[in-house]
Amino acid sequence: MPLAKPAVSCLPKPSITGVILAGGLGRRMGGVDKGLQLLDGRPLIRHVAERLAPQVDHLLINANRSHEQYATLGYPLINDVISGFAGPLAGLHAALAAAETTLVATAPCDSPYLPLDLVDGLLAGLQAKGADLAIASAGGRIHPVFCLCRATLRDELEHYLQSGGRKVAMWCAEMGAVEVDFSNQPEAFSNFNTLADLKNS
Repeated sequence: MPLAKPAVSCLPKPSITGVILAGGLGRRMGGVDKGLQLLDGRPLIRHVAERLAPQVDHLLINANRSHEQYATLGYPLINDVISGFAGPLAGLHAALAAAETTLVATAPCDSPYLPLDLVDGLLAGLQAKGADLAIASAGGRIHPVFCLCRATLRDELEHYLQSGGRKVAMWCAEMGAVEVDFSNQPEAFSNFNTLADLKNS
C-alpha cells in the first residue's frame, strides 16, 4: 500500500543530486530525441529542469546523443555506463556512479508537470520507513521513474542490469521500495510518449 505523503521530515536534509533521464531512443516518437521536442515553444527537458533544479543541490542530464543541444541547458551531462540503451535504470546507474551525494533523485525528460514537492515528498517517505529507495505513486498507479535512491544501491543495480534486467518496477520491488502517494496531483505525472501526444497538448 502506498505511503501517504508524509509531512516534511524534521531530520536534516541531506544533499541530493537530481538527474533528468534523457538517454532513451524515443522509439514511440519515431526515434527523435524526446527531451528536445517542443512544448509551448520550449524543449520538454527545459520544462523538467526548471521544476526539478530548485528541489536538488546538483542537477545532471543523462543523455546518450544530442550532447551539444543538451549542453545549452548548462548542466553536466552523463552517458550511460551500461551500453546498449538499457533504459531508465541505466540512467539511474550512471547518476549513482557520477554523483558525489548519498541520494539521487530521478525524473524523465518528458514530464513537464512533475510535482514541485517531488523530492521533499520522496525524502520524507524514505526517512519515515528507513528505506533505501522511494518511488512516486498516484491514483493507485506507481511511477517508478520518479524515484529517490540511496547511492548504496549502485552495486545491486549494476548486477541487475548486467544480468539483463531492464524493468524498473521489478527492480524497485526487489529493493523494497517505499511508495509515496502524490494522488493530490495526479496530472503531475502526465508525460508525452508520442508526437501526437505533444501535438494534442
